[in-house]
Amino acid sequence: MKTIIIGGGPAGMLAAISAKKQKNEVILLEKMHQLGKKLSITGKGRCNITSSLETTQEFIDNIPGNGRFLYSALKNFDNDDIIELLGIPVKEERGHRIFPKSDKASDVVEALKNKLDGVRVITDIKAEEIIVNNGKVEGVKTDKGIFKADKVVLATGGKSYPQTGSTGDGYKIAKQLGHTIIETKPSLIAMTMENESLKYCTELQGLSLRNVRITIYESNTKVYEDFGEMIFTNFGISGPIVLSASAHLVRTKLRNAKIEIDLKPALSEQKLNDRVLRDFEKYKNKELKNSLNDLLPRKIIPVIIERSRIDQNKKVNEITKQERQKIIKLLKCFELEIKGFRPIKEAIITRGGVSTKEINPKTMESKLVKGLFFAGEIIDVDAYTGGFNLQIAYSTGFTAGLKQE
Repeated sequence: MKTIIIGGGPAGMLAAISAKKQKNEVILLEKMHQLGKKLSITGKGRCNITSSLETTQEFIDNIPGNGRFLYSALKNFDNDDIIELLGIPVKEERGHRIFPKSDKASDVVEALKNKLDGVRVITDIKAEEIIVNNGKVEGVKTDKGIFKADKVVLATGGKSYPQTGSTGDGYKIAKQLGHTIIETKPSLIAMTMENESLKYCTELQGLSLRNVRITIYESNTKVYEDFGEMIFTNFGISGPIVLSASAHLVRTKLRNAKIEIDLKPALSEQKLNDRVLRDFEKYKNKELKNSLNDLLPRKIIPVIIERSRIDQNKKVNEITKQERQKIIKLLKCFELEIKGFRPIKEAIITRGGVSTKEINPKTMESKLVKGLFFAGEIIDVDAYTGGFNLQIAYSTGFTAGLKQE
């Protein structure tokens, strides 16, 4: 069988590797000059390969965008399989994240490329149309001619990081063939703030907070809660827990959205009060602005005091119980108004894409066109941070490349 894979990212490479194992004649088409360009910059160049979670259900629980659709694909090729396939040393970090020991995403790309033995790889070529006759795939039209094929795997990615080649080309091709494209939106994306909240974020720009808890509300309904690391930026907030929260918030109408940050989640209000009292006793003859250094990063202290509306030059021994309670409340609930998200080109992944209702979950084959398969981000599936989106790419790619009975 002659199989053409369109797209040389992780999904496309896994599809090519899988198809070649089935003794197919395989051609991999990539419009960029090199394979895996987006993969090479993922995880800030370190590449969070996958997660160490042990069960398929645990993976699905971390895929809010149509996770159940991926059950068969994840069973076909799981996290252990990708680690074995790559054959490179790996390490586990916080949150079950698996990275290459070298901390180099390029090692992951090279490992995948080395598995493409026997696959004809053509770069700097753009697929323009999939040729279909009587409801069956016959080939691919490109800017360098027509390639005949019995099977085509569309693995062109989404719209995030367009400089790496993810420009949404596959959506147009799939739509031409009658497929429904669910509206694409950014996911795993930094959030923007407005009004006074933006002012505070700008003042705190560059400050990274570890071990904080966030709770996201939309129209007073809690939509997400998480614990971990975040960072303030000149436009709002970012960081691992913020990016994962965006995967939920993009599914809302974003009305009256806000985030509450618990700066001291390990302490109850009473224990935090006891801690503040001890610090106040220690620094009782100092001004308020100089009394919180043991408790908070220096950069956030002026903002906390400003929001409490207490004179920063007031002596600690003059602080009232009510004023102390204001400070404690702010530490347990530092609230910011959410305006929206950064542009889709800055998103880690794209939410939306080819409707899962039109794809066979067991094979990744189109229900509309025989011989057409989908893999990776082009499908309307998306997950949290933690290696889950790359695992989706591997699993769907491997499944799409398998021989069909």
